Amino acid sequence: MQINKELIQKIAQNARINLTDKEIKEFIPQIKETLKTFSELDKINTDDTKPSFQPLEINNIFQEDTEEPSLPQDIALSNTKHKKNGFFRGPKAL
Repeated sequence: MQINKELIQKIAQNARINLTDKEIKEFIPQIKETLKTFSELDKINTDDTKPSFQPLEINNIFQEDTEEPSLPQDIALSNTKHKKNGFFRGPKAL
């Protein structure tokens, strides 16, 4: 795959970002280097490697549910002007 100005412009357009010509020139060698690295990774033999979705073993991270007193309503609402009838008032959702 040839990395050129047009390809970088297309990627930027898809990402909905505006790039200057200077930024495009800076990105070309960076993307070439990134693709070169991925190409080297593709050459690694992983036939005997077991698939892993988690690189480190996860131990049980659950904790017991404990009942704790909640924040009183008047204190919870004391620092906002967006409140109505004792509740936080948020934007309308359609």
